[in-house]
Amino acid sequence: MGDKKKIVQCVPNFSEGRDLQKIEEIVNAFRGKEAVKLLDYSRDEDHNRAVVTVVGEPEALKAAVIEAIGRAIKVIDMTEHEGQHPRMGAVDVVPFIPIRNVTMEETVKLAQAVAKEVSAEFNLPIFLYEKAATSPERENLAKVRKGQFEGMSEKLKQPEWQPDFGPREMHPTAGVTAVGARMPLVAYNVNLDTDKLEIADKIAKNVRHISGGLRYCKGMGVELKERGIVQVSMNMTDYTKTALYRVFELIKIEAKRYGVNIVGSEIVGSVPMEALVDTAAYYLGLEDFTMEQVLEARLME
Repeated sequence: MGDKKKIVQCVPNFSEGRDLQKIEEIVNAFRGKEAVKLLDYSRDEDHNRAVVTVVGEPEALKAAVIEAIGRAIKVIDMTEHEGQHPRMGAVDVVPFIPIRNVTMEETVKLAQAVAKEVSAEFNLPIFLYEKAATSPERENLAKVRKGQFEGMSEKLKQPEWQPDFGPREMHPTAGVTAVGARMPLVAYNVNLDTDKLEIADKIAKNVRHISGGLRYCKGMGVELKERGIVQVSMNMTDYTKTALYRVFELIKIEAKRYGVNIVGSEIVGSVPMEALVDTAAYYLGLEDFTMEQVLEARLME
């Protein structure tokens, strides 16, 4: 019963957010391909970065991603790149995400295969990160990217920063790339009826994992100037372990001490249905409810 096709998602980040022609040239690698579907791409001029979301069957996706990386290396020169977002390469990060009928282990293998081929073909140093990392120090992307493009030359000389694949020196115009595997990320923001950023900051500190809050939650306070309110802006890195309703309720509890209320929340980008079903089941008090009971989930099979 059902379709047993393996589906993997990839969200490559390219260090070009201003030149539309270059962005189109890179994104074209994902168009008109058998067993690959381009879901979305967006660019940010301040960050000078483009983010592509694509899904496909593992082998087809792998070929398209490698083609896109080749195009990006051809058109992006990092020696001229400036932007607000931290970056270390023309193709900055390439995360693979298991979506259907595919395990994290298989996704890690796919990431390794892409890293190996790309490093050989383009003479590019590559670090494996997150679930594909070869050591605990390399799991966190921020640690891998520290020093950015400008500092990578020196960093690669340090014994503990030998790349996982490729040469020990950075590509002169394309820098260094990180390839990894991770769970689907849910970008989730909760809005508060106050304009005091310090309140959102304090709440964010209490809910994010790094300062003692919920596991698989990263967060910070953000000002929504045009609406005159603030929000706790979060990345939920594993919704199967820390549910959205849990972080919503914790923010509600923390906001109470400042006499502040939640006025709404938002999901940025796409979200796995399971993350919402889980939360609906909690608020409705549904007992033993499973994804199999969701009509659309059955239809998609």
